[in-house]
Amino acid sequence: MNRRTRITALTAALLITAGAAGSAAASGGDPGSARPGGREAAALTGTAKLYRPAGDDITFSFDAHLAAKDNMDPQAATGTFRFSHYKDGEGGYAVAKVDCLTTGGKVAVVTGVVTETDVDGFRNKRVGISVHDDGKRDRLGYSWITEEVYEELPPCMSAAPFEKVKAGTGDFKVLPWHMDYPTE
Repeated sequence: MNRRTRITALTAALLITAGAAGSAAASGGDPGSARPGGREAAALTGTAKLYRPAGDDITFSFDAHLAAKDNMDPQAATGTFRFSHYKDGEGGYAVAKVDCLTTGGKVAVVTGVVTETDVDGFRNKRVGISVHDDGKRDRLGYSWITEEVYEELPPCMSAAPFEKVKAGTGDFKVLPWHMDYPTE
């Protein structure tokens, strides 16, 4: 390798490393994680309430991560997410163990199997949620839009982020996924 090629390769490596670390820090990711570029492969974190003029209290919280070593396997994601819906003292909640996480730009899709709930219809079912991290105007979607929790929802699937997040409550952070395609 000649000197010009080495300098170009070194400059590119430094820019990639600096960009990945800066991107992770800006999006709430852990810049010291196991990825050589200094960040995990993807993440979705944060909490928000949905906008409901009728006064429903609907909250979603996420702590989902895809480790750098699992970059090409979104079904190796870990973490949990929680959602609840209460109105006039009635409603319920569910906690799901993450089984898939994909992100692209400011959008994330996470699925998981409900491990804890007080709503029988969700017990041991896979549910999917999508998030659009748009600063002060975050949005969210969920697989049970028709109020039916499907028996066999595939991993990594949800509805588009169609719901508005209540002003002042959204702090979702999406760490974009950078797939490393094999070189030939």
